[in-house]
This record gives sequence, C-alpha cells and structure tokens, in this order.
Amino acid sequence: MNEVDWARIVDALGYPSAGLGILIESAGVPFPGEALLLAAAAWAATRHHSLALVIFFGFFGATAGADLGYVLGHRGGRPFVERFGGVFRIRPDHLARAELFFARHGDKAILVARFVLGLRTWASMLAGMARMPFWRFQLFSAAGGLAWAAAIGVAGYLLGTNLQLLETIIRAIGIGGLVFLVVIVLALVLAQERATRRR
Repeated sequence: MNEVDWARIVDALGYPSAGLGILIESAGVPFPGEALLLAAAAWAATRHHSLALVIFFGFFGATAGADLGYVLGHRGGRPFVERFGGVFRIRPDHLARAELFFARHGDKAILVARFVLGLRTWASMLAGMARMPFWRFQLFSAAGGLAWAAAIGVAGYLLGTNLQLLETIIRAIGIGGLVFLVVIVLALVLAQERATRRR
C-alpha cells in the first residue's frame, strides 16, 4: 500500500486510524501497524490536531490487539498458531526462534517485542501459549504499548511538522544522495540482523 493510500485511510478514519493497524498486527495478523500510526501522527501535525490523542489511540489499539492475541494463543495453543502461521507464511523455524527468545527473556520479551518487526505480531500469542499470568502480561504489554505508541507517535508528528524541511533536504542532496543514504541505512539494518542471528 503506498503513501497516498495511507493518507486516504487516515483522512477517512481520523484519530482511530492510529490504533487500527497495531490492533490488527498485535492480534497476530501481519500488518504494517507502525506505518499507519506514523501516518496518523503526521496527519495530526499537518492539520494541527492533538498528538496526545494519536498516542492514546495507538496505545489503546496496541493493548487491545495484544489481549486478543494472548487469548487466541492461550485457548488455541501451538496447533492454532502453527495452522494460521502457515497462512501468513510464518515458518516453524520462525516460530521456534520467537519461542526461544520469549523463553530466555520472559517479561522483557513483551516489552522488547513492541519494537521488533515480526516479533510484535506473535509475542502476545506466545505469551498465551506459555500460560503467562494474564495480569502480568497485561502490565508489561501496556507499558510496552505506551512506550511504542509514544515513540512512533512523536516520530510521525515530527515528520509531519518538518515535511517542508525534508523536501528541501531531498532537493539539496538530489536523488543520488537520497539513494546513498537509503543504502547506508539498509546496510546497517542488515548488519544488526546478522549480529542478532549470531547471538
């Protein structure tokens, strides 16, 4: 889905769009919730709307979606996750790595998972599968959801308030410079991913 489509969704739904994507993603469905929250925050900035409301809806969507994912994992267990994981091309080795991460880090995994693409989708179900006490899950899930919504919301808001500056920078460095920056960022992301796999 391109940027125009995100803008149309946000224009149509307003503040609730900030929580819609992450609600879907946190419930176990691979969906770019981060992109929709970023778009909603940028929308709020360009229209001089409330950043606090964007963060609130992002937090609410993240927490509600995580609760739904937890219930599905708790009731359905591993057979449910494996069955529907195949629909979204989640291989058993992906699930095994996520389970290992969850087993090693426990409560911290719920916090960290909010900021890790992919793991964010499955962490709640894994917590349910592991029979983590719901009150404990809810505590760490809410804390992680609030931190995530605030971080992404502020980033999107800053992006929205600095669109003219970004356009000026892009014009100044040209397409070649922009491509060069993207390549550097991608190289750093790949290096970090390799380091994580080795660990």
